[in-house]
Amino acid sequence: MAGLPLVDVPIVGYGDAEAAMVDYRLEGEARARALGNRGPLRVDAQGRVDPAIVEAYRTHGFYVFEGVIGRDELDDIERDVVDLLHRAPAGPKQRHTVDGTPSFDAETTGNNVVWVRPLSDPLGGTAALNGRHPSKMLEPTPPEGAPEFVLQLVLGSLQYSDACLRLYGHPDLLAFAAAVHGDDFAPFNEAIWIKQAGLGGSVAWHQDGWTHWDAPDLDADTHGFNFMAQLYGCTAANGLWVVPGSHRRGKVDIAAMVAAAGSDRLPDAVPIVCDPGDIAVTNRQAVHGSFANTSPNPRVTINFGFHRRASVLGVRSGGVHNDVSVYDEDRIDRRSQAIAYGIDARSQRFPAERRFVYAPFAGREDRFRFGADTWTALRDYNLDDLGI
Repeated sequence: MAGLPLVDVPIVGYGDAEAAMVDYRLEGEARARALGNRGPLRVDAQGRVDPAIVEAYRTHGFYVFEGVIGRDELDDIERDVVDLLHRAPAGPKQRHTVDGTPSFDAETTGNNVVWVRPLSDPLGGTAALNGRHPSKMLEPTPPEGAPEFVLQLVLGSLQYSDACLRLYGHPDLLAFAAAVHGDDFAPFNEAIWIKQAGLGGSVAWHQDGWTHWDAPDLDADTHGFNFMAQLYGCTAANGLWVVPGSHRRGKVDIAAMVAAAGSDRLPDAVPIVCDPGDIAVTNRQAVHGSFANTSPNPRVTINFGFHRRASVLGVRSGGVHNDVSVYDEDRIDRRSQAIAYGIDARSQRFPAERRFVYAPFAGREDRFRFGADTWTALRDYNLDDLGI
C-alpha cells in the first residue's frame, strides 16, 4: 500500500454493537467458506468457462475467482489509483485539487466523484436511487480528527485509468460474461470503490435492478452482474456482504428482512472475502450491502458490470447512472466501444495472453486500437451507461 494517500485516523468500533459485530463477521465468514463457490477461473483452450463455475454462480448469486490478477497488473492498478487520489478534487463539487491544480475529472462532464461523511450511510431509508435502500445501516461515531467528507467512489473509471481499461478487456472475465449473458453481452457501468480504513461509509442492503421486476420473463440473470476486482483484498469488516440465493427470489422486501433480524445484521448474509488479485462476481439482483469500514484495512475495488443484450435493447431507463433515455442499437454499440478498446489495450500490455473476440465487434477491431487518441474517444463515455 506504499504511496496510497488516505486519511490516517484512530480506528473506532461499533460502540455497544461491537461484540455482536465481531461474532457476526466470524460466523458469516464460516458460512461463506462452506458454500463452495470460490476457486480459480477455469477456462479451456477454446476460451470456454468451466460450466461448474457458472452453475455455482447461478446457485449462490456470487463467486470468488482466486488469483486472477498477477503482481505486475496489481502494481499497474495501484499506480493508477494512487495517481487518481493525488489528483482528486479537494472536496464535493470541486474540480481542482487541494493544491489548486485541475483535478482528474476537470475535463469530464459527469459528476464522477462520490463523497460520503465518515462511517455514514447516506442512502439507507431514503428515496435516493429509486428508493432501493429501504433500511438504514448503523452509523458508528467517526474518530477524532476525521474529515467532513471522504472520497468513496470514482465513476466512469475507464477514462481515467489505463490499468482499469486493460483489466476490462481480460479474456477470461469476458468469457464468463459471454457464458452467462451470451456472446452479444452488453456493458453496464464501471467504478473504483475506495473504502478508507476507519472512515469508509456503508451501503445499505439493496438489490440493484429497478426496471424489470414485473417483467413476465424475469429470471435470475435479468439485471446483470458486477465484477469486483480486489487490489488489497477484502474482509468481513470492509467487504461486500451477500444473501446467497436471493437473486432468484424476485423483488425482496428488504425492510421486512431487517425488521425480522432486529438489526442490520441479516442472519443469512455472508461476506465476500478475497485476497489481493481475487475477483468476485455478484448478481445485481442479489440482496447485498456493506458495513461502515471501522477496520484498519482499506478496500479498493475495481468494479465493472455486464448485461444480457435483451435486457437493455429497446428499454427506456436511466435516472441513476445516466439521464433517462431509450437504449437503442446505436446507444448500445456506442457504449460497447469501451470493451473493444479494453481488449486492444490489454493485448498491447500482455501480448502473450489469449485475446478475447467480442462478437458484436468482430471484424471491426482495427477501428478501436488503443493509442493516444483513445482518451478523447472515451471522454464522457459513461454518460451512455446502460443502467436497468
